[in-house]
Amino acid sequence: MSRPYDHQAIEAKWQAYWEQNRTFRASEDSARPKFYCLDMFPYPSGSGLHVGHLEGYTATDIVSRYKRMQGFNVLHPMGWDAFGLPAEQYAIKTGVHPAITTAENIATFKRQMKRAGLSYDWERELSTTDPDYYRWTQWIFLKLFERGLAYVAEVPVNWCPALSTVLANEEIVEGKSEVGGFDVVRKPMRQWVLKITAYADRLLDDLALVDWPASTLEMQKNWIGRSIGAEVDFALADARGSLRVFTTRPDTLFGATYMVLAPEHPLVDAVTTPEQRAGVAAYREAASRKSDLQRQELAKDKTGVFTGGSAINPVNGERLPIWIADYVLMSYGTGAIMAVPGHDERDWTFARTYQLPIREVISGGDVSKEAFVDTGRGTVVNSTAPDGSFSIDGLTPADAMPKITAWLESRGKGRKTINYKLRDWLFARQRYWGEPFPIVWAARRIPCRNGPVPAGTIYDSSIRRTAGNWWIPPGNVTGCRWTCISAAANMRCSTCYMRGSGTRCSTTSAWSARRNRSRSSSIRGSCSARTIKRCRSRAGTWSTPTR
Repeated sequence: MSRPYDHQAIEAKWQAYWEQNRTFRASEDSARPKFYCLDMFPYPSGSGLHVGHLEGYTATDIVSRYKRMQGFNVLHPMGWDAFGLPAEQYAIKTGVHPAITTAENIATFKRQMKRAGLSYDWERELSTTDPDYYRWTQWIFLKLFERGLAYVAEVPVNWCPALSTVLANEEIVEGKSEVGGFDVVRKPMRQWVLKITAYADRLLDDLALVDWPASTLEMQKNWIGRSIGAEVDFALADARGSLRVFTTRPDTLFGATYMVLAPEHPLVDAVTTPEQRAGVAAYREAASRKSDLQRQELAKDKTGVFTGGSAINPVNGERLPIWIADYVLMSYGTGAIMAVPGHDERDWTFARTYQLPIREVISGGDVSKEAFVDTGRGTVVNSTAPDGSFSIDGLTPADAMPKITAWLESRGKGRKTINYKLRDWLFARQRYWGEPFPIVWAARRIPCRNGPVPAGTIYDSSIRRTAGNWWIPPGNVTGCRWTCISAAANMRCSTCYMRGSGTRCSTTSAWSARRNRSRSSSIRGSCSARTIKRCRSRAGTWSTPTR
């Protein structure tokens, strides 16, 4: 009579054998063909593996085992994408260092993976929180910085005040943070940005080199979103300066009847009149609580507020009222549009809602009933300058576009340009439990030049909690008095460790109650003159504060 299959005993036996004999170790063997099978590294949460993890990892494990049986030298590693908000939030609530909980969670994940019999080469295990790993991501960042591909800019971001961090769109659910359910607002902040737009044309051209489904190729082309058009400058009617817009249809300039700015546009304050200021402020506050995806929903009602300001149309001298509306995004084009309701469905709906003029400039439809957008078969009308010096009437849109663009360029009012939907990549991180940027910022009142951390330097990841505050020693950087790992909240003086409220100066062993006045992500410090003098008198090295 056959014995029952004791899966626990049999699996334990072979799992022990695999570990003792290093069965899945990738050797340095050039004689055999190589096969590299890489899984997406999991975030080691406190809940352990879930079925989604095992579903994907089982598939790659099957492929790896199959390739080994075919004689391939298989490299199948595992690692941990271990930085993140959950560990940071848990640390704030409990006072337990994120490194401790992360290590415990990794041990749980690893034990569960081994129990599942997954054939990983555990000798090549890595964690993104390991300084021996992120020193190389810092090295890559510095190379990008040296080539002008990493820069700091003020950009609109999803800011969560409760978490004190920037969130990706995927981390927001119905206007609240996925972690904790806190309110999220859109606001401009100084952030590191990676210049991926420098490769936009190459990304588009190289799609011809890949064997992808047609639907995927089309999705990639739309993501890059290459558009040929013109940038046009509209002088402000009642203030200095001008509004620059990007349009793919300069042939419809004579049909512009109003302008719309994104609520975050830097010129909103300048064009808003005192009578409209309260309404504009309320609208901007409401818009800041919506994601870009929510603002772009085609089915939603178009809303906006008149600023009270106007701009001058460069082709006919007309005053165009300036509105703000959340359907215009600061992240595309210039964050401002010329509205041509006669030939754009979105502009037509907005114009009908707020009783704004609708003008036909391309014949072929009835713009009193709907926007005429099939402009490929129409001719240009109502498009002659008031003094008769310039006209594109009677031309097809295809012929009118280069003519009016050349006219704008000859008068310094516009130029032909190429625009992309693809935007430079915002590279934000948590206030502590995230990859440290390898850039030192110097306070303006302390003589130290801003610049990269010397090659080979690694930020110390140790952390202490003192007097209710998180103390984060920036590492073994020498020769600079201040650093900003990600924001002003992390700035430290090398000697007195100024921070937030309640700081200790190691020179005098006295505690002061001064508050750091640099609460935003600027690079200004706020030591007192006396404290700075003490700091300058001591070695500019980093040291861990003690009570």
